[in-house]
Amino acid sequence: MPPKKFLASKEATLFKELLGLYENRQLKKGIKTADAILKKNPEHGETLCMKGLILTHMGRREEGLELVRKGIRFDLTSHIVWHVFGLIQKGEKNYEEALKSYTQALRFDKENMNILRDAAHLQTQLRLYDQLVDTRHTLLRLRPNLRQNWIGLAVAHHLNGNVAESKKILEGYEKMLKNVPDYDAEHSEAVLYHVRVLEELEETEEALRLLDISAKSRVITDRVAIMETRARLLSKMNSEHGADEAWRSLIQHNPDNHEYYRGLLKSKNIDLDDISETNREEALHILKELSEQNPRADTPKRLALTVATGDEFKTLVQPYLLRGLKKGIPSLFADVKSLSSDPTKRQIIQEVVESYKSLEESGAVLSEPSTSDPSATESSAGASSSAHEPPTTYLWTLYFLAQHYSSVPSPSLSSLTADSPAQSQSRPDHDLSLSLLDTAIQHTPTLPELLMFKARVLKRVGDPWGAVGAMEEARRLDGQDRFLNAKCGKYWLRAGGVDEASEVFGLFTKKDAPSPGSDLEDMQSLIYLTEEANAQNRAGKLHLALKKYHAIHKVFDEIEDDQYDFHGYSIRKSTVNIYLDLLKWEDKLRAHPAYVAAAIAATRIYIKVHDDPSAAQACLESGNTDSDKKAKKKAKKAAHKEKQAEEKKVSASEDKGLDVPPAKDEDPDGSKLLTSTDPLEKAWKFLSPLLAIIDAESESEDVQRVKKDPRVWIALYDVSVRRGKWLLAARALTAAKALNGEHPELHSRLLHFRKTHSSLSEPLPDSTAAIVSEALSALLPAESEQTSEAYNSSYLQRHPSDPRAVLAAAQGLKVLHGSREEVENLLFGVLGPEVILDIPTALDIISFLKDLKSPRTGEFRVACDSKFEKSTVFKLPAEQAELKKKVKEAEIVPEESGKGEKEVMA
Repeated sequence: MPPKKFLASKEATLFKELLGLYENRQLKKGIKTADAILKKNPEHGETLCMKGLILTHMGRREEGLELVRKGIRFDLTSHIVWHVFGLIQKGEKNYEEALKSYTQALRFDKENMNILRDAAHLQTQLRLYDQLVDTRHTLLRLRPNLRQNWIGLAVAHHLNGNVAESKKILEGYEKMLKNVPDYDAEHSEAVLYHVRVLEELEETEEALRLLDISAKSRVITDRVAIMETRARLLSKMNSEHGADEAWRSLIQHNPDNHEYYRGLLKSKNIDLDDISETNREEALHILKELSEQNPRADTPKRLALTVATGDEFKTLVQPYLLRGLKKGIPSLFADVKSLSSDPTKRQIIQEVVESYKSLEESGAVLSEPSTSDPSATESSAGASSSAHEPPTTYLWTLYFLAQHYSSVPSPSLSSLTADSPAQSQSRPDHDLSLSLLDTAIQHTPTLPELLMFKARVLKRVGDPWGAVGAMEEARRLDGQDRFLNAKCGKYWLRAGGVDEASEVFGLFTKKDAPSPGSDLEDMQSLIYLTEEANAQNRAGKLHLALKKYHAIHKVFDEIEDDQYDFHGYSIRKSTVNIYLDLLKWEDKLRAHPAYVAAAIAATRIYIKVHDDPSAAQACLESGNTDSDKKAKKKAKKAAHKEKQAEEKKVSASEDKGLDVPPAKDEDPDGSKLLTSTDPLEKAWKFLSPLLAIIDAESESEDVQRVKKDPRVWIALYDVSVRRGKWLLAARALTAAKALNGEHPELHSRLLHFRKTHSSLSEPLPDSTAAIVSEALSALLPAESEQTSEAYNSSYLQRHPSDPRAVLAAAQGLKVLHGSREEVENLLFGVLGPEVILDIPTALDIISFLKDLKSPRTGEFRVACDSKFEKSTVFKLPAEQAELKKKVKEAEIVPEESGKGEKEVMA
């Protein structure tokens, strides 16, 4: 280790000045001062590091990093050089290495407050709570007069699972306080946090006492938080009268908050998610009473519909539906849709709304039934009033029924199929829905909601181009509406019109952005990224799909990085309660449905490329058409423009920060991702966060959704078995079977697992082999040593009418090296009358036939086109192009009607 070099008095003074100049961001003066020191002391490590740090802030990153590394070599025992190196690494988001540098700095300056605080933030970011407690304790010992040090230590113990110690710290903090002013927001948050700690320790009475005292003495400023916490605590204390009064006060304060009603009923041992016959009447009585007390609130009326059954439900649902239809509430069906899970309620809703429609068509007058007069209810909408209904009531009635018939089972379908009534009633009536929508559009052709839902129905029947046409017509009704434009762009993506979608999105994105897509990606629009990725995936452009799936991954990385700034801010401002909720949310961040879907889709692409490397090259070669070359050129141009914009933005200020500037995109079209030499490792980067969430054993609803998703476990198996991680592969299949032993995708994986295990070139280690063999015997039926072929056949026999099962059996046959003719014959069986084929499954079968390079792919496509008369997804490419052309021609509107939209966009 080189000896430490000390500066002379003059240079030491200059070095202190250098530190001050850096703190005040006077970077140019800082460089001059550093050069003055280095002129006489060229090997002074601390000055070299400070100059490198300043250069990094000025955008000369590589030069700065080289100086920092050089400075460390000259002075390994200085806390300043290690602190600087830690700052550089933190800017690169390399949190583990940054913490190592801070730890090294603390070896030489154990009581440096700045380094300790930075280390605490990194320990929280990395969830190293044991180390965080020690660091926060040191900070409190050094500066016990700072409130944030007390709160920080309490939070550290809380995060580390030692809530009792948090209570002791908070009690010590409160004893230290003197002359706290009224309405001090930071102290108010600290006291609320103390109440939360007591509540988690189940010291409910003590928590309630502290809450009441603090509320009366005006220590706590958040009145709503006081009311909510008090109601919750009284419920836990089983204080029925007190809890009842507290929850009713909250309902009076906000009568449309569902959680308040749930809290009130929960305090009376009534769970809205598990209503029994013994407490149903009491729950209805309470909800009716609250509805009378708050006549303008919809929430108690809607909750009563969930609780009520039979005639009571019919009595309550009639005025609720009629009021919504009269007021013209577009979301009325979405509001009551969940009730349709009960066939009886679904039938009642249909009869009630159909009766309104009949009365309107006959010219009768609708009036809301009186809930206090049963006889009025039985009259199918009551007696006539003096005024006629506005025509909008009939319009919204048609709209509601169209949604109902398209979305829920319809009894009228029993005459349309040869299946059993139970099976026939499991399918919606899209024809009737479209007929109702056409009637409504003739009635009022300028209502966008009608055209939007028509687009949705056409999408459901497999006509994406008809759906785009309807959505374009809706969009043109109001060119200023961002929602309509966004929906239209989404439907273009669903149909495969990526360029057209970009044009629509470009109407409202930044005009100076490199492209509409890049602007939406900067805004972290998960809906756009997911839809475009799926569109490219369906089109077979796997490289472009991967590019967007990785963009989704990047969005979640950025959200994780963004939490770093809150570790200091929240403790400093004492916003502790929301901060703890933030950390819990961040821990389950990757359970977000958008990330799960992207991870599964990207994994499937990487598995496909791993199993057949020629697929990647074939994909890239097929993308050499003129339109694809144009798209690539456009992507490169957008990437270059984006880089120039970023450089221009960075050069606008002297201090460019420590964060790493965005790297130049060397792979604008994703071709390098697709042809990567380690596809399994890239797939694992998507899946490993999901496995970490599963292993966290959280009771969160989001985490449980990931655990109970068979697709996640199947994706984990696909990657693990190919990486040679046999224990994880066995675990994944075991978990998937526990969730759904008959899942179609699981079936082919079970056969793959047995086949792969039996064909190992080298035996597994003894410890692993025993566990895998045991798992294999539990996963596949052991009776009579059933062969894989027999197991595949028996699975198909158990599910003869399920098209997904037929596809799974065909995939299993491929795994067992069955002939292509056998696989094709099996797949064509889904066209039989006994199989209830749907459009998504038919498209998956076509994709599978393409992977098999089957010459009968076109034959199957034609058969599906005949089977699904209203669909267009099975048309030939030339026919699809003609349909697209018609939609685009319909977009052209007269100059006067387009003028307003152009002016708005400008």
